[in-house]
Amino acid sequence: MSSQKPAKSPLLILKKGEALQTVSTKNSITSLLSSHDGTEIIHQILKSGARWGMSPDDDHINLLESVYILSGKMKLHTTKEETLLVPGDIIAGQPVSEHLVLTAVEDSEFLYTSSRPVFHHYFSDTKELELLAIDIEKKDGYTAEHCTRIKHLSMLVGESMGLNSVSLQKLHFGAILHDIGKIKVPESILLKPGKLTEEEWKVMKNHTQFGADILLKTNIPHLILASEVVAQHHERYDGSGYPKGLEKEQICLEAAIVGLVDSYDAITSDRVYQKGRTKDSAISEIKQLRAIKYHPDVVDTFLSILESN
Repeated sequence: MSSQKPAKSPLLILKKGEALQTVSTKNSITSLLSSHDGTEIIHQILKSGARWGMSPDDDHINLLESVYILSGKMKLHTTKEETLLVPGDIIAGQPVSEHLVLTAVEDSEFLYTSSRPVFHHYFSDTKELELLAIDIEKKDGYTAEHCTRIKHLSMLVGESMGLNSVSLQKLHFGAILHDIGKIKVPESILLKPGKLTEEEWKVMKNHTQFGADILLKTNIPHLILASEVVAQHHERYDGSGYPKGLEKEQICLEAAIVGLVDSYDAITSDRVYQKGRTKDSAISEIKQLRAIKYHPDVVDTFLSILESN
């Protein structure tokens, strides 16, 4: 008997700008460069101010992940400190044992390597949810920029309040996906131009739990982490919110941030059926509701950011 050696795979050559698959958003381009036997090499481009993260995965204790900075400058947030990364720097974990957040200080590029397939499960699926969230907001009368504004302002507040990498990652995805549950709200309710009936309002309020359930079912660690923000972003400091009537410190800080930022954007945004109010009018209302509807520390930080910008 003669044994045959398995056929060798042909050499893969990708020219500059080519990739096996690419997922793009307004602030990032994620390209799968190589994938074999569970290992993937991914090229990531982030615009200045954009963020990217890694999460622990208890199901894959031997997982190797690494990031090699190609260009730009990036700030690494861990649970204990911040580190500036420049071209040639590398971070690696086997496995990554804590939540890590990378913020592009300027337009940046890096290579991400993982010893198990992550592109479709993490990058592609997450981006699809983000795009879906934007489509939902457009149906609800907002512009496509609504989710981006909520994420940007929420992260500025979180960073100013000194949130660690776990909370920043939770805040990042909770902010951009805060209304993802509206996908399960009938369009007859979501698109209704007039006032909702009591029964319709009950259905609409379910979108918070609908959204949390969607993220929990993904089995993606950073989305599971963000599900609490999605579930609680309509809770209010005095217990008058929904769905559970939580109050004060019962509401996670990340949800308190998103709740305030979302309210501000709703007040000031032009929608299909409603003209937005002025910035000064929104600020006046938020000040009046400090420590009533909104967490006082979040209000103070948010207003200081608005004043400085």
